[in-house]
Amino acid sequence: MIVSFRPALTHLAAALSFSLPLLACQGALAQTRTPVPTSADIDTAYTRLAASPLIRKVLDDIKADDARAQRELRLMTEIEAPPFKEKDRAEYFLSRAKALGLDASLDSEGNVVGVRKGSGNGPVLLISAHLDTVFPPGTDVKVKEKDGKWYAPGIADDTRGLAVLLSWLKVLNDNKVQTVGDLVFVANVGEEGLGDLRGMKVVFKNMPGIDGMVGLEPGPGNGITTIGTASHRYEVRFTGPGGHSFEAFGTASAIHAMGRAIAKIGEITTPSEPKTTFTVGTVGGGTSVNTIAGDARMAIDIRSNGMPELLAAEKKILATLDEAVAEENKRWGASDAAKKVSYTTKVIGDRPGGETQPSTRLVQAAVRAIAGAGKGPAALSGSSTDANVPMSLGIPAIILGSGGSSSGWHTRDEWYDPTNAWEGAQVSLVTVLGLVGVKDVVEPVLERRKPK
Repeated sequence: MIVSFRPALTHLAAALSFSLPLLACQGALAQTRTPVPTSADIDTAYTRLAASPLIRKVLDDIKADDARAQRELRLMTEIEAPPFKEKDRAEYFLSRAKALGLDASLDSEGNVVGVRKGSGNGPVLLISAHLDTVFPPGTDVKVKEKDGKWYAPGIADDTRGLAVLLSWLKVLNDNKVQTVGDLVFVANVGEEGLGDLRGMKVVFKNMPGIDGMVGLEPGPGNGITTIGTASHRYEVRFTGPGGHSFEAFGTASAIHAMGRAIAKIGEITTPSEPKTTFTVGTVGGGTSVNTIAGDARMAIDIRSNGMPELLAAEKKILATLDEAVAEENKRWGASDAAKKVSYTTKVIGDRPGGETQPSTRLVQAAVRAIAGAGKGPAALSGSSTDANVPMSLGIPAIILGSGGSSSGWHTRDEWYDPTNAWEGAQVSLVTVLGLVGVKDVVEPVLERRKPK
């Protein structure tokens, strides 16, 4: 690992004097992509950044701010932010952003949004981290240390990202950095679970002029999420006449019908490329052990890195419901409506998907910054994140690592190792500064989108 970004930036200039045949490898999260050789003008832009005393000072200050940022991470982690109840954490983040000089406010959905204006005529880049965690109210979020690791639900996903945004804001303002393009700082709600990306959907609806997005999620700094895994989620409710398990034996059962459906869903096959998955995640229903169930419910999650494949899997899964109910009614000879089991479906999640191609300038810039920091080769992969929203709108978007190592996300054993976490914060900030440009240093790499 590098111990200072100054030699890393020097390495960046040398390492990218030729094309890098980088190969992606990202485990089982999703399909991967291979980066493309970096364009000459992007090489030049990042070489200029590496040579700039101002940018070197900014990156040194990110490292110097690390201890303070880590204290703030611990503090924010211990502010509960369950799905749909992110307000307390949002208000803290808002107060800190304002104290650091950002003109920010809460929007109608509860997102914290503030614009750091550029010098003019540059692109508009949204930089974000999400406020919410997956954990319900009352979860113990006290940070505990063991063997150099910090344990707490949500500490890495995505509270670390919030702390990095505030650190960026501090060092940019302390050094009076004037970007060419505008930076839209967003701490958003609704990324996890049934939040259904509601925060980002509102942001992009309210701000149609955004030219690109860089979001922060857990990761040491060498990964780039370029594929937005789409998902559709359903709640299915089965209803029937119900009855006593002995006296009414022979009555069609809502739970039995649901069981038939689950068995059929389990036999469906989906493609491995693009990766397409499904699960019946929760089930419930019935009154007692000695009752023929008059109600049952289940929740289904369907995901894919390709929309045609997602829709094909969805069609197969929904078809099993008709088949299962028909089989249950036939098994018990239920002929009239009063004796039959029926079902209803409700969409409880619709996360659009998309992809930012490796050839886009946004991705090339991130690959360049990662290589220059000595963290290459860059790993391009896919996941379901806030970047899904802009991707689905045709807006270039990626997710970068916020720094530090971590694991156990979405569990109460989630941990974060702060060792050299500032390195990831540096890499992602270099990426951002190259994209929007810095006055008197480098012009923006990110192109402005043509108005529709």
